[in-house]
Amino acid sequence: QVQLVESGGGLVQAGGSLRLSCAASGSIFSINAMGWYRQAPGKQRELVAVIATSGMTNYADTVKGRFTISRDNATNTVYLQMNSVKPEDTAVYYCNAKVVSSRWTRTEYAYWGQGTQVTVSS
Repeated sequence: QVQLVESGGGLVQAGGSLRLSCAASGSIFSINAMGWYRQAPGKQRELVAVIATSGMTNYADTVKGRFTISRDNATNTVYLQMNSVKPEDTAVYYCNAKVVSSRWTRTEYAYWGQGTQVTVSS
């Protein structure tokens, strides 16, 4: 079993900054991609940013140049630095990790965090 625990959400004014963290623990042999998704009220969950083990990243067009995703492979933690936030960034942010638990099967499973609320006031 794998657990993802997020932290860092809250209320921030437009133009401000916020940093989200997500730590993975449990039965982990390796972690492939890690990422952040968000879901605003009445909308579908959408990709915000993803980072591979190599450090290669991909961002949604709406956050490019404002958000930065990073990871610490030693601690199985992924971060999302959010700068110049806008009211439309308001959503519940979810951490996702593609985890391999068994060195024998090498099967990858996707896990989700519980979500952390980010609210940007105008």
